[in-house]
Amino acid sequence: MNAVQDPRWAPHVTVATVVAGDGRLLLVEERIDGLEVLNQPAGHLEPGESLAAAALRETLEETGWQVRLSAFIGVYQWTAPDGTPFLRFAFAAEPIAHDPARPLDAGILRALWLTPAELQAQAARLRSPLVWEVVADYLAGQRHPLAIVKETA
Repeated sequence: MNAVQDPRWAPHVTVATVVAGDGRLLLVEERIDGLEVLNQPAGHLEPGESLAAAALRETLEETGWQVRLSAFIGVYQWTAPDGTPFLRFAFAAEPIAHDPARPLDAGILRALWLTPAELQAQAARLRSPLVWEVVADYLAGQRHPLAIVKETA
């Protein structure tokens, strides 16, 4: 039975944050299966956590940056080559404060700021096609009010 027909189908829910400042984007370089790849600050939604809180937490844990969410970019559905389904909720954010002494999450090699052109030049190193797709939408001006993402208690 394929994932579409399986009533137990449950995609991995992730968040990603496009943090922009001075014409550059905040990214992480991480080691995945022995490869060094580039990604937005991103990660899985934890039980009981709102999407916005997850985006703030993941950005801080992976980069040491506190940010302020400014907009919702969009929702992205992707199936990895191994068949794992993902739903990525992407936010735009502004940098607020950096703690360079803060330890980064396991697997994160470093946080770095790249121009969009520098990121595009390293397309072969992107963790998934979602990385550039989210950036392209952000650069095209795709922004929605944060209120579009509802959390119901």
